This record gives sequence, structure tokens and C-alpha cells, in this order.
Amino acid sequence: MNKIASEIIAGVIPHKMTRNRWRGLLRYGLFNIFNLKRQISKNKTTPQHYLSVCAIAKNEGPYFKEWIEWHKKMGVEKFYIYDNESTDNTKDVLQPYIDSGLVDYVYWPGSRQQLAVYDDCFNRHRFETRWLAVIDLDEFIVPVRDKSIPDFLKGMEKFSSVEINWLCYGSSGAKTNTGEPLMRRFKRHSISDTRVNRHVKSIVNPRCVSSMIGAHEAARISGKSADSHGKILRKGFRDRIPQHDVIKINHYAVKSYEEFLSKHSKGSVRTGNERGMSYFDRFDLNDIYEE
Repeated sequence: MNKIASEIIAGVIPHKMTRNRWRGLLRYGLFNIFNLKRQISKNKTTPQHYLSVCAIAKNEGPYFKEWIEWHKKMGVEKFYIYDNESTDNTKDVLQPYIDSGLVDYVYWPGSRQQLAVYDDCFNRHRFETRWLAVIDLDEFIVPVRDKSIPDFLKGMEKFSSVEINWLCYGSSGAKTNTGEPLMRRFKRHSISDTRVNRHVKSIVNPRCVSSMIGAHEAARISGKSADSHGKILRKGFRDRIPQHDVIKINHYAVKSYEEFLSKHSKGSVRTGNERGMSYFDRFDLNDIYEE
């Protein structure tokens, strides 16, 4: 079903979480959902990986090594990377990881391709991994209570998806890119209950979801979604208090001013729109220094 029709039909559902879920399911298509559920019921394959990551990226070459090495250290076994027309050194940086089998690389051209990429990733790799994290290159999953992300997920296996809150990090007043790792350069972050931190990213059981509703939530075909405390979700993420005490996603949305200007000129991989200074002001949050 096309996007306009799905928006119209889902729009009559009063409960926000239910409406969002059906928006995603209708976008995927009811006939496709029926076929998918039948496929899932027949496939008893044991996943090759416990935790994988799906990401779409454009001109993120300088940041890939730190991002991959961090998540590898935190327990990610496979990365499904979609290159959205990068013109920098992305492929060169990724090549050793591609050669080793850690990264599955797909060149994916076009504008506004984020949801199409997620659909493709789910359709290709649904039965290869027990959990699939859907994140961006400026997002680092950081376990707080556990030693690794899989340690955290072991307690979440009855759920179809787990939503983890952002903790947004500002520029720390940096004007230029020094080339040092992001997690070393940017130590100042927002107050925990700042509204932008209500945003989440999802780690999903791909056998229980069709794909993503947008960049944040999964369209479940079975089961329940939980927050990072393991509580079943009753409200949409914009209506919940952020949680950062068990696990969090460090979101380096702006980096230095120089890096933001470069990112601003690229535009969003989802909408294709350039990001103006209002975006920088919204996310340049430096309230708390982190040791």
C-alpha cells in the first residue's frame, strides 16, 4: 500500500502507538505481511549471529572505524552497511571489514532512501540474526549496567523490539575537526530529561517485525515492545521520560561547528532536506561534563 493511503487509513486510529504501528504495517503492505508471516512460520533456521547492525550512510568515511570498533567491542557480530552515494573514502575505510566478512556492503543510490534500505535489510537478513539494531553513524550504543549489548539483550528475549533513548552530546564548543575519536572529543551532553532525549532507536527481533515505521520505531507483526527497563510500552516515545541508567545511545548529532556545516550540506538520507542552524542550536547541548 502506498504511503499516502497508509497515512489516511492509519490516521483514523485514535491511540498514537497503535496508529504508528499500523502506519508501518500498511506501508509494508497487508499482502506482504501475510506472505511474511507464512515465511516466518516455516523457517526454523538458527540465526548465524546474535546481534547485527543495519545502517545507511553518506560520506561518513572518517567516522566508520571508531563506530565499527566500538560496536564490535560491545558485541556486534555483523554490520549491514548501505552506502548512499558516498563520494569520500567510505569504501576504502570499510574494505578491510568487508574482506574479513564483518561488513556486508551495499551501494544504494537515490534520495530519501532510508526506509527503503531498512526494508531491504530486513528482507535479506531477517533469518541471519537474532537481534538487529537500526542506528546511524552518529549513534553509539552504550551499555551502562552490563558489559556488552548482548548481555543486556539476554534479558529482553521475550520482546519483539527494545527502544533505547538517545543521550545527545553537543559540540563542547569545538569549532574545528581535530580528527580525534568522537567519544574522546565530545564529553558534554544534555540533561537527561531534555525533550530531544525522548527519541529512541530500536533493536529488534527481525522475525517479529516487518520493517521500520520511521527511523525510530519498528512495525511489529507479533509480540510486544519494551523500554530499556524491560517494561512493555504503553505510550509513544515522545510521551515517555528518557531512560539512561541501563543502556543509552550516545548521539553526536552536531560534532564540531565545522563538521556540522559539512553535514548540513549533505542533507538527510531520509528526507533529502538540508539541516539549518536551527538544527545545530537544537542539538548543541553541553550541560553536563562526562568524565
